[in-house]
Amino acid sequence: MSNIEKATLAGGCFWCMVEPFKVNPGVKGIIAGYIGGETKNPTYEEVSSGRSGHIEAVELSFDPEQVTYEEILDIFFRQIDPTDEGGQFGDRGSQYGTAIFYHDDGQKEKALSMVKKLDQSGIFKYPIVTRVLPYSMFYPAEEYHQDFYLKSPAHYNRYKKYSGRTKFLEKTWGKGKNTSIDKQVRLRELSPMQYKVTQENGTEPPFNNEFWDNDGEGIYVDIVSGEPLFSSATKYDSASGWPSFFEPLQEDNIIYKDDKSLFMHRTEVRSKKGDSHLGHVFEDGPQPSGLRFCINSAALKFIPKEDLEKEGYGEYANLFA
Repeated sequence: MSNIEKATLAGGCFWCMVEPFKVNPGVKGIIAGYIGGETKNPTYEEVSSGRSGHIEAVELSFDPEQVTYEEILDIFFRQIDPTDEGGQFGDRGSQYGTAIFYHDDGQKEKALSMVKKLDQSGIFKYPIVTRVLPYSMFYPAEEYHQDFYLKSPAHYNRYKKYSGRTKFLEKTWGKGKNTSIDKQVRLRELSPMQYKVTQENGTEPPFNNEFWDNDGEGIYVDIVSGEPLFSSATKYDSASGWPSFFEPLQEDNIIYKDDKSLFMHRTEVRSKKGDSHLGHVFEDGPQPSGLRFCINSAALKFIPKEDLEKEGYGEYANLFA
């Protein structure tokens, strides 16, 4: 277990900062506690009153081979309001502020980079005020507070709801979704048609889209996630008015789902990582597969063969040698 690292994060009430991390298999342990003050072994009463100078926080042990520090920060920022200087949601006071306590220069650099990215993203109306501070002595909280979401789920869920935390997070990130910060940034950059197709299962007009008649050599990647999907080597003119391919470039980047909408039974095609709606696959394509992947141009980004190395897809250059 020598590769286990630590991350220490303050996001308001520490009850709410355990569950989001516990579900990640890369997180091996998490402790609720106090950090940042001068009082030794502070009690919950001392911290919550503001007398100790400490802040409520959680300390994670994680395996960086399973979950990166950047991914930990991504989860963290999607649990808080990083623009609130006076506390978090229903809890007011500096003891409920937000902060990242870095354990080394690498964590410091990554935390500052994430703050900068959020500030520039446009996701929030106001500047990010989450502090990035050097790690100091961390004191575990009383046993009553450890894994509180499991010990008192009704109390925990009521607190999240009536404090305003649940409403804020759903409004910012979407109800029932696990949208990463990077994905949220990319979604804001999509055109209305790209958003409609990828996020709302829409369909663009035939013969009036970017790639239906594109005959350039290169690969097609997900407009949201960038994952490789199709190659010009398997693209053909199906006379449908949409880009058509007889097989994927990366089969493991494709997900198939039953689609019974519009009074039809079809097989929907989605990207695995981006979860973007791409189009549908039909069994009327050419050999050798006999399949026709009918894909919306709005779900794709085309990378010409001469740009593959520059764009980070150099491993596919040999397809066009």
